[in-house]
Amino acid sequence: VQLQASGGGSVQPGGSLRLSCVASGLTLDDYAIGWFRQAPGKQRTGVSFISTSEGRTYHVDSVKGRFTISSDNADTVYLQMNSLKPEDTAVYYCAAESVKTYNGNYYFPRNRWSMDAWGQGTLVTVSS
Repeated sequence: VQLQASGGGSVQPGGSLRLSCVASGLTLDDYAIGWFRQAPGKQRTGVSFISTSEGRTYHVDSVKGRFTISSDNADTVYLQMNSLKPEDTAVYYCAAESVKTYNGNYYFPRNRWSMDAWGQGTLVTVSS
């Protein structure tokens, strides 16, 4: 399983970015995919999650209404980030957890310790 994250960059407050996570070696429907972020000196925390098999998504309160997670239902998960704020500055990681055996009995958000694979981080900087 490999995950390749991209799309980070530097934007001004109020700007937008779209992150992409390309997955290989797995079937998206068998996994929960999440975007996590880690700001300097802080723990890595989950931001948004998607289950392509069940059509479920989740966003933490701090990004609701601004971030949208989606998938092309093939191999890519996106995180559209609008109305970015300086506090969104962080390294963003995509991660995958195998949920096939759960038969749908799992909830979002997922704990970072339960994720089975991680992509490399992509830096998002929001600053004027």
